Amino acid sequence: MSAQASAAKLKKRRPEQGLIPYLFVLPNFLIFATFIIIPTIIGFVYSFHEYDGLNPMEFIGIDNYKEILTNNEFWTALGKTGLYALIVVPSIYCLALLVAMMLIQQLRAKGFFRAIFYWPTMISFIIVGLTWKWIFGDFGVFNYMMTLFGQESISFLSDPFYANVSVIIATIWSRLGFYMVIFMAGLQAIPRDYYEAAYLDGASKPRVFWSITLPLLKPTTVLVLMLTLIEAFKAYPLLFALTGGGPGKETTYIVQYIYETGFVKQELGMASAMSVVLFVLISLFTALQFKLSKGGAD
Repeated sequence: MSAQASAAKLKKRRPEQGLIPYLFVLPNFLIFATFIIIPTIIGFVYSFHEYDGLNPMEFIGIDNYKEILTNNEFWTALGKTGLYALIVVPSIYCLALLVAMMLIQQLRAKGFFRAIFYWPTMISFIIVGLTWKWIFGDFGVFNYMMTLFGQESISFLSDPFYANVSVIIATIWSRLGFYMVIFMAGLQAIPRDYYEAAYLDGASKPRVFWSITLPLLKPTTVLVLMLTLIEAFKAYPLLFALTGGGPGKETTYIVQYIYETGFVKQELGMASAMSVVLFVLISLFTALQFKLSKGGAD
């Protein structure tokens, strides 16, 4: 069929046929609009009001945002979240890449090991938190094993330092497998010809890794870093189940603090303003990261 005939056939298509692709997309768009777009707009509107969820809203302009600037608890929680992200993001990146590189090799039972590493990602964060609470609790599995060997037990969940360490360990354990799979896809997309040519030229494995693997893995790296950063700043269910934000406020990160402001203190307007600030900060970090990496392009 000639090009002219094909063009004529396209012109003869009924107008309603052009709507069919949009009908397939419509259910997903409705779900996205209902649970993401509309709540975001409502939260933005709330941020300019004083509202406790019971009494009528009172418009107060940008007073909530002004109060955030002097709210030490907000910035303390944000700082703790930033420190948590600073540890978790590179840890997950390095470990996930390392495991992915090992599991794309020709190993015996590699399917079994892939399943073992990926399995924790299928568990909800609440269950992950409760599981590690059972392990790290004062009468948990870890301390029981310590006493069997004549060692003193460690107060993982009641000591500020160890509580944060417990949260970091549980987070890495629960998310490592997900990013391992992403890295495996990126590694397997690199043409084998590059490696063969490098080894023929006498390049060592570290040299091949730094000169071939990492540069060609740049788009995957950008994706993983952005996703892990966003997840770190959104962390809440795992922390709530594992430490409850304690001891004291030591593991009360930003999302939990916003939740407590909105639903415990019943300051929904203030909580909405904090959510907007958090959204802007995450967007700026993501945009900066994307800019520095040039969008993953070489």
